[in-house]
Amino acid sequence: MRASARLEFRVSPADRARIEQAAELAGEPTSTFARHAAEERAERILRDHEATTRVPAQFFDDLYAALDAPGEPNAALAAAADRLRGMTGE
Repeated sequence: MRASARLEFRVSPADRARIEQAAELAGEPTSTFARHAAEERAERILRDHEATTRVPAQFFDDLYAALDAPGEPNAALAAAADRLRGMTGE
């Protein structure tokens, strides 16, 4: 896809010199270097944002309450514990 939208920003002379030097080392025009850097950072931030799961605060209250409540063994767990005790001789 050919770029058709324009984006401009201001930088300090020192930052411009660093960006130009880095672009030269990368063998890219300064505008291409700056565009790729911005695109890569945007992609990383968007990916991190999408990986974040957002849930209501009530969810955490319910989760902590469930974790704090004593566990109740079910029949399968009790049977497994009995088998383990039989194997270890306890």
